Amino acid sequence: MSTLTREDKGLLGLLLLGFAALYLPTYYELSRTVWASDEQGHGPIILAVALWLLYQQRNALLALTPRPAYWAGASVFLLALALYAFGRSQSIYLFEVSSQIFLLAGGTLLLLGWRGLKLIWFPLFFLIFMVPLPEVLVTAVTTPLKSAVSAVASSLLYWGGYPVGRAGVILTVGQYQLLVADACAGLNSMFTLEALGMLYMKLMNYTSAGRNITLALLLVPISFVANIVRVMVLVLVTYHFGDAAGQGFVHGFAGMVLFLVALMIMVVVDKLLNLFWPGNRQGKS
Repeated sequence: MSTLTREDKGLLGLLLLGFAALYLPTYYELSRTVWASDEQGHGPIILAVALWLLYQQRNALLALTPRPAYWAGASVFLLALALYAFGRSQSIYLFEVSSQIFLLAGGTLLLLGWRGLKLIWFPLFFLIFMVPLPEVLVTAVTTPLKSAVSAVASSLLYWGGYPVGRAGVILTVGQYQLLVADACAGLNSMFTLEALGMLYMKLMNYTSAGRNITLALLLVPISFVANIVRVMVLVLVTYHFGDAAGQGFVHGFAGMVLFLVALMIMVVVDKLLNLFWPGNRQGKS
């Protein structure tokens, strides 16, 4: 049963109304720009999952006895508003979108205190994966990453007997040329796979920090391997069925292959980690 007072419920309603007024226009703009791209189209999924995770904690939050941390909550809340105002006025999505995390954290501290924030720390952390990455960072990391993925994919196909050549991030197979784009082997796809791994660990309810950190670090090479498989699938489809097939429906389907391969490798690695951290799952409440 809820222990929130009438005043607390009124404050919660005002906070939710204010949150919607601030961020619904932001989500609308993102849907027309950043989220409409192949590179960062995962944003709506991350947002939906985070909201679902928050919803899962509703009963636990309502059962808490409110112990507001006014100073900490007000400080975080004001920081969120400053980030939002600066990001909105300067069209910097990094600040505008990330401010919602601080706003939710500050509101929770004002209403419930630190115990409330402890309950929802993971959904708030998960929202980091929907924050658009700075273009400078994306370019700096994606360029060598694409080169490495292209090199490994072309080498494996060549060893498999296919007439594959490479010039930078351009692969030649038979009479076809394919450009390894950012969406196929970039930082954003790796960021998305990292989010998938974090969600997997959350759903598995592992209690060992060592295990979680190990799996989180292993997600980087796992996503690299998954990107290689995606590029190889596109090359093989193009070679056997033509350029139209490679650039059509199959190109989009290769994105599903990316996540399926990453998930399968992640499950296998997870089983191997059982050898070092057996029986460390926490029962769901």
